[in-house]
Order: sequence, then C-alpha cells, then structure tokens
Amino acid sequence: MPPSDRDLVPRSAAGGAGVALVGERQEPEPGEWRDGDAGPGYGPLVDDPAGLLALPAGFSYRVVARAAVTTPEPGGPTPPHPAAAFPGEHGATLLVAGHAPGGPRSDRPYPAAVADLVYDAAAAGGCTVVEVPHDGQDRHDGQPGEGVREWVALAGASANRGGGATPWGTWLAGEETEDLAGVRGMTRDHGYVFEVDPHDRLTNRHPKPLKALGRYAHAAVVVDPGRGHLYLTEDASAPDGLLYRWTAPEGFAHGRGRLAALDDTAGALQAFRCFDSGGRFVADLSRAARIGTVYGVDWVDVPDRDARSTSVRRQFPEGRVTRARTQASMWWADGGAYVVASHGRGESPGGHGGAVWFYNPSRRTLTLKVLLDVGTGAEQDLGAVTVSPFGGLIAAGDVGGVPHLLGVLDDGRTHPLARSRLDARAARRPEHGAFTGLAFSPDGETLFAGIRTPGVVLAITGPWRRRG
Repeated sequence: MPPSDRDLVPRSAAGGAGVALVGERQEPEPGEWRDGDAGPGYGPLVDDPAGLLALPAGFSYRVVARAAVTTPEPGGPTPPHPAAAFPGEHGATLLVAGHAPGGPRSDRPYPAAVADLVYDAAAAGGCTVVEVPHDGQDRHDGQPGEGVREWVALAGASANRGGGATPWGTWLAGEETEDLAGVRGMTRDHGYVFEVDPHDRLTNRHPKPLKALGRYAHAAVVVDPGRGHLYLTEDASAPDGLLYRWTAPEGFAHGRGRLAALDDTAGALQAFRCFDSGGRFVADLSRAARIGTVYGVDWVDVPDRDARSTSVRRQFPEGRVTRARTQASMWWADGGAYVVASHGRGESPGGHGGAVWFYNPSRRTLTLKVLLDVGTGAEQDLGAVTVSPFGGLIAAGDVGGVPHLLGVLDDGRTHPLARSRLDARAARRPEHGAFTGLAFSPDGETLFAGIRTPGVVLAITGPWRRRG
C-alpha cells in the first residue's frame, strides 16, 4: 500500500513497522531555534569537553577512524565520508567510505594505488572499507578506536561522494564528475558508476565502469528490488541535473558482479518528465510549494548515455525533461524511491530550502512529502540525508554558519541532533568541521558520520527511540 500524503518516512526494511519522524512536533518560539531551546527532538545540545561534538543528553560518540592515524592497507589517510554500512563477521560493521577528491593523483595521492584495484592511475578518488568491531573501545579524545581496520576497495576513480547500497550486499560508487581523458591529467574517461563488494576483496579487482548506467555527475543510486530498475540522481548545474531510470534488458537477473558483465549500451537509460494534474509540463521541482503536490511522471530516452560530445543533461531541448537541484540523497522504501532535492533558500520560487519527494513506480507519480526549512534567518545548506530506523530523517547542514546534524519534522522544521565543534569560529559556511556522509549500522543502533577536516569518522549512539 503506498504511503499517504502525511506519512513521510518509510517503513524499516527489517521490521516493517512504520517509522515516525525524529521527535514529536512541538511549537517553537517564533524565529530561529537555538541549541539551548527545549523544542522538538531530543533536547538541547550539551557541549563536549573534548571540543569535538555536542550532542543531546543521553547520546555519546566514539571516534572510529581518523585521517593519517587509521591507516588503510597499504597506506593513506582515512576519508571522512561514510556512505553505507554492511554487516560483517562477529557483529562487526563494514563501513564503505568514499574518497571525494576529483582531479589528478599528483594533488592527492590516496586511496593508495593498490595493484588490480585501480581504474585510472591518474585519478585521486575511490572507496575504502572500514571494519568497525562490535566491541570497539570507546574513544572521546579524538583518536580512533582499537581494532578498527581499513582497506582499499576501489582506487583511481574520481569524486566518489555518493552512490547506493544494493539488495545483494554491494555498493554502487558514483563519480560526481564528467572529466574525459585528457582533462585535468586524466588518462581515462570519468563520470561512471562502479560496483564495490565490501565482503570480498577479490571481486573488486580490475574495476570496470558500468557504462550502461550513463556518464554524468552521479550522486545517489537506489534499486527497485521487485522490478529491477535502478534510479539515479545527478548533482549538476547550468543546467540543473536530472533523475534517471535504468531498465535492465529482458531476462537479466541482478546479483553480485552481474552489472559489470553487461554491454555498455545494455538496457534503457531514461530521464524523468513531470506534469501536473492539468497535464501541464513541470520544468523544475523547486516550483512546488505545497506538501501533497502530486505530479505524473513519464520517462524520456537518453540520446547518448556516454555523452561523447554533449553532457547528458544538455541533450534535451527546453521543455522536454524536468530538472532538480542538488539531488544528493535517495533511498528505497514503501515500494518506491524517496529523493531529496535541496537548494539555497533564495533559489526556490517557493521560498523553501529543498524538498523530499516520493516516486511511486506503480502509479508513476511523484509526491511532495516534506519542504525543508531550518527556521527564519538560518542558513539552509543541506548535504547528506539519511533515514533513521527509529525516527525519521537526519540531515547534515549548516545553521548560522556552524555545521550541524538535524532531525527533520513532518512540516519541514528541523531540530538539532549534533553540532561540530572543530571550527566554531568561522562566521559563515565553515570549511573545517563540516559533516559529510551519514550511515546507520545494520542493527540501527549506531549512526556513523564523517567530519571533513581534520578527517574523522564518528559512531554516535543514544536513545534513538525516545521522543522529545
């Protein structure tokens, strides 16, 4: 049964129970919330004596990896961009972490160029796997926990910020770039998706780009486990990116390594086109300003998925496809795909900072579930977004120039869940201390979060079931 217009958050895959939003709704005082406000959620944030992370009472964190301290095999700094968590042996968590740098390896020579794991020896991106033991020692001094191991799973890729976990237990690592061979020192074309297996290192040898999924600035990926479709987002501008659907060729069955065995033009890659209840074309999703807005969706064939001469998003004439800004996050639940399209407050005709949409493939409809807003006068800059098994959406974003993790309510208001204390001195959009990737452990008890500089991965635990 599809979710109603009031049911934002998907059902958990494990238990099937409805997942409520983080915190019960409470009316705040007018104006912008502050960390000391009672407000909705888990209560005010408590300063950390170690100066790393402020959390609500009852929550705690440990550092599981730190750049240049936790050393991947065979060497190199830890990327602070946790992307997805998989179950490992003996209760351990296998955390896939993306290396976001684009451009040449001469600038940033990690992850290490492990033999047989390199796609382009000139590129600086890729993925590593961080193995976090179930009983790892708690650390609150900024140093990594004991027993943590890390190894390279993909090297020689570029700008690996996003991707998506598959139902068969692998990670689809996207390159958020369109660099061709010869650009910025690259020796091979980039802008592809690669499949990474966190459980079996041997299967990651000789990485092959999944060219059937297209070449563009990849952000998130989700898999429809019933129909086999892949939905992919693009994080690009001038013009804004698209939402894509890839349909497998007839007779294809998903599984580990099977996408890499396909021909470069296998299946159908299409971009979405939306229209309103009156049949009018919708040019951009940011124009929607009312929760419950429903658009019909058609799918338009991509002319040249490998973008040999023209970027995919520029291959469509005006009025042919619908665009959306910064589609950085997506997940599959309730029989459909949830898509986050965020943007600065001033960029939206509706005056909001972004939205969460639900695509229902059975009905071919796209429904607006939440408008994102962090309160009057606050800076809206949402990055990674994930869904808690116990309490709704959690997003990384800047508030008042300080990096936060935010819980999102059903009306789009937010409440603070964590505040980075690594660089609270910056007045606006601090580069240091910003949160990157977010991922819950397989049992749902631990939220892994990265902080870009100086490069740490944190494991946050607490009373997630509690309501404010």
